[in-house]
Amino acid sequence: MLVMFVGADRVETAVNASQVTFISSVSDGTRIRFGEGRSVTVTEPMAEVVDKLNQGLRPHE
Repeated sequence: MLVMFVGADRVETAVNASQVTFISSVSDGTRIRFGEGRSVTVTEPMAEVVDKLNQGLRPHE
């Protein structure tokens, strides 16, 4: 499931929730890490990122 965020460069960013391996709080917002050393920094606070990713992983009703 793809989840939409706003990147640090103010561009919309789509993230595949099932590929996220780690998230951390940084000065610009929240860094979302994937396998193979890839990452993206988004402006949303960590709590909102966690909530959106969890919603993206839930089965649709």
